[in-house]
Amino acid sequence: MLTALSAPVRAAPRIRAVPAVTRAVAILRLLGRSPEPLGVKAIAQSLDLVTSTCLHILRALVAEELVKVDPVTKRYALGMGMLLLARSVLGRASFANLVQPTLDRLAREWEVTAIGVEVGGLDHMIVLALSRSSIPFSLHVDVGSRFPALISATGRLTAAFGGHSWKEIEKRFRALRWQRPLDFDAWRKEVETARHQRVRQAAGMAEQLDNARCQALAQEMRNEAARVAALLAAPAGEPR
Repeated sequence: MLTALSAPVRAAPRIRAVPAVTRAVAILRLLGRSPEPLGVKAIAQSLDLVTSTCLHILRALVAEELVKVDPVTKRYALGMGMLLLARSVLGRASFANLVQPTLDRLAREWEVTAIGVEVGGLDHMIVLALSRSSIPFSLHVDVGSRFPALISATGRLTAAFGGHSWKEIEKRFRALRWQRPLDFDAWRKEVETARHQRVRQAAGMAEQLDNARCQALAQEMRNEAARVAALLAAPAGEPR
């Protein structure tokens, strides 16, 4: 079973594009997905960049230790600087720190795999905390994994509480590639149901539990969500 507890959803502000930054981030993501180091031409072709521009960005990333280059093969991979940044983010992410004990307890007591995600507008959600169940379960997710913001039950919560217009939501919904095609009107009704019931968590693969246990788990997750939300809203300096 998969459960998801989401961090507060906030509408994403309009941001003016900065090409150099966008290209640098695209290179980092490409290297993060690649199972092996890549050469300049391969990177440039994959991202439709001019080779010389790609090389200049790579050199800047190497200088910042976010990317490393093999002096013999001239191939690039993510550098240790990325790990340091990730550790810094996870170490200071109050949501991840606060929710981890809850996820561990839910996973242990209910034999579920529990994840805590942060939702970035309608673009994506990122896994910040994770606790796996002791029972065999195939779930390809790790801390740092990114997913489209509107997928799964968590996506319905994003639509319900994210403060976005239905025009924006429908546009993103129709741009997604669904494993099983969904009717937008039917999906919208499910979103409205989530909004009216004020459900703050999502549960999947409910066939693993009977209805009574599903209801009990949902109620416990609501209680935990309220507790974590109160802690996050507490003024800085107050004990958590």
